[in-house]
Amino acid sequence: GQKMQLKQELFNRRKKRSRVRLRRLGGGRPRLSVFRSGKHIYAQVIDDLAGRTLAAASTVDKDLRADVKSGAGIEAAKKVGAAIAKIAKDKSINAVVFNRNGFLFHGRVKAVAEGAREAGLQF
Repeated sequence: GQKMQLKQELFNRRKKRSRVRLRRLGGGRPRLSVFRSGKHIYAQVIDDLAGRTLAAASTVDKDLRADVKSGAGIEAAKKVGAAIAKIAKDKSINAVVFNRNGFLFHGRVKAVAEGAREAGLQF
């Protein structure tokens, strides 16, 4: 219905807003983008200049799945953060800009950030 459309519209607007601001701020650093769904959480490191994904990790990944009870928990999110940081570091990416993608920086989204920071990604 109309309400859902509005919700989506606002979400997309927030998404765009944070992306534009990050592009200005990030100065060519890749963007660590977080996406949260009901059952899972996903993280990607994206190079906006080349428009390609450099690294991706999520609770759907086999190696992470064995590790966690549910893909939706904070614990899982933290592991995704750590995993993405590790993949990024293997590709010698040390600094990123965090893109909360219209989600509030809280809970699971925040946990991904913390996991990544602890694993040594800078942002």
